[in-house]
Amino acid sequence: MKAGILGGGQLGRMLLQAAANYTVETWVMENDPNCPAAHLCHHFVLGNINDFDAVYAFGKGLDVLTIEIESVNVDALEKLEAEGVKVYPKPSAIRTIKNKILQKQFYESNDIPTSSFVITEKLSDLKDHTAFLPAVHKIGQGGYDGKGVQIIRDEQEIEKGFDAPAVLEKMVPIHKEIAMIVAMNDKGETALYPPAEMVFDPVLNLLDYQLSPASLPEKVFWKAEAIALRVVKGLNSPGLFAVELFVDKNEEVLVNETAPRVHNSGHHTIEANYSSQYDMLWRIMLGYPLGNTDAILPSAIVNLLGAEGYSGEAVYENLDEVLKMDNVFVHLYGKKQTKPGRKMGHVTIMHKDYQDLTHKANKIKHLLKVIST
Repeated sequence: MKAGILGGGQLGRMLLQAAANYTVETWVMENDPNCPAAHLCHHFVLGNINDFDAVYAFGKGLDVLTIEIESVNVDALEKLEAEGVKVYPKPSAIRTIKNKILQKQFYESNDIPTSSFVITEKLSDLKDHTAFLPAVHKIGQGGYDGKGVQIIRDEQEIEKGFDAPAVLEKMVPIHKEIAMIVAMNDKGETALYPPAEMVFDPVLNLLDYQLSPASLPEKVFWKAEAIALRVVKGLNSPGLFAVELFVDKNEEVLVNETAPRVHNSGHHTIEANYSSQYDMLWRIMLGYPLGNTDAILPSAIVNLLGAEGYSGEAVYENLDEVLKMDNVFVHLYGKKQTKPGRKMGHVTIMHKDYQDLTHKANKIKHLLKVIST
């Protein structure tokens, strides 16, 4: 089996680590020869994943293709699919999800609960919707990792919005933010991972750490599962999907966004679940049975971001101290250069006691720093 991955970041790297367990020949295309996935694949192709000709040439000799980022040339994927290359997820699902406007319209037309929204074509349109504020303005195409997202609380903040097609979403009072990872194979069979809860720093509004399985009332858990399944079945595509959800104070569950690929919220599954999200995607692409999504033990993830004020060759401060800890697993992404806020790695912690998990997560967060020489 010849399999290609469009994108060579850390998600591609971890996908390749899982591929080593199967008989599969791997190709990666990325525009950086030193990207995290470059040295783990059998064949590396230097190219732009947004360029039609590059993507088409990359995929036409392969049996199966997947993505590690939505920002890919979907027209080329559609042509490859028509010519018999299997693409996971289907290009139609990627097309819907990569555009925030189409994504929200998809939720609306499939009766999937989500925050109310209006579509704006240009910045001046926001002046017609002052009664809708406070709201979140999301650029239609090209946003990622919080970029292309702007909170607009009142009329004075309208200038912060985007002068391009965008979606204005009503701000929701969030009690909890959770992610559900859903796997679906070619037969339409599904498997769900236990939900993960994002714990945010209330001052910085940045992800502090993540816990899984999330601690949820049974009613909320069933709602989240049902809604996540409805999203994936509505997209009508095999693959692996991360459905990000808001839980409000009334225990209502709303879809925030969906990612059509392996996801940051599923890193813990490498050690903490019987079949990781990466293993699961290979099972789907290679036509094997779906894996066991059960948690082995509760887990937490701490993301390692480049520290403020440091740019240059990466140095991991206090790494030895963290590696001495029991049931702690460090993943460094192999990025030689650090800069403030850059994703450089993650740490997974496993323990049956949630209090111990959060204590260790906080300790590691303050101990392990990515600085530069």
